[in-house]
Amino acid sequence: MGLTARIQTRDGWAVSHAVVTVTDMTGTQVLRAEADADGAVRDATTLAPGAYTVIVTAVGYAPTASSAIVTASGRAEVGTVTLARQGGTELPPPGPWTVDPAHSTVGAVAQHLGISSVHGRFTDFTAAIEIAPDDVTKSRVEAVIRAASIDTGNGMRDNHLRSADFLDVEKHPEIIFRSTGLTASGADRWTVHGELTLHGVVRPVDLDLAYLGTGSDPWGGTRAAFRATTELRREDFAMNYNQVVQAGIAAIGTTLKVELDVQAVQGESLPQT
Repeated sequence: MGLTARIQTRDGWAVSHAVVTVTDMTGTQVLRAEADADGAVRDATTLAPGAYTVIVTAVGYAPTASSAIVTASGRAEVGTVTLARQGGTELPPPGPWTVDPAHSTVGAVAQHLGISSVHGRFTDFTAAIEIAPDDVTKSRVEAVIRAASIDTGNGMRDNHLRSADFLDVEKHPEIIFRSTGLTASGADRWTVHGELTLHGVVRPVDLDLAYLGTGSDPWGGTRAAFRATTELRREDFAMNYNQVVQAGIAAIGTTLKVELDVQAVQGESLPQT
């Protein structure tokens, strides 16, 4: 066998569409092979002993080049080649991913009385991610949150938040986010551009997204982890209620910090958890 190699991402997942090209010292191409579904390259072409250059390319990834020595047996064992996303940024392998609500959190933090914070979360939501195979900036995210599932740990406060003063869940039962594009903002970091529908108002919102990595789970699936944040102004979504207490201090802050900790499972369905 002339050439063996395995092409993977930094998280160890196969790059199944990678192409390996081997050139001799004169720059002449002597072998070209494609990786299989497991990222493995196995080509039986017998190469003459000597030094060669091995170039690995894949759409969406930065190309790599390395040297290889072919022994008298005519074999070149390149080993594992790790490809980095084009531009130095990473996302999980392409295809559909389903957010696992049981292992994800949609949280929000508001200032209270100017001196402390109230933390809340939404407990009922669904979300799906589609990682584009060729141009990751065309990847898509859509999430639907049941507004009535707000939970701050205080029943009276939660009922007020569900009322017409704030979320008005009877008229606007769903909070919806749909992405419109991605922009790389650093290694493993992205800005997710999108539109948020909240309290019946649609506004452009950007999420600051960090990709935390990919790994196997105990149920035989593959999971990717993300953390995202953004800041919303209540008045942008027609939630203008407030109560002014002593010294002119507002009971509730005008901004809301949204914090998302997300686990997504590869595929369009979730395992039993």
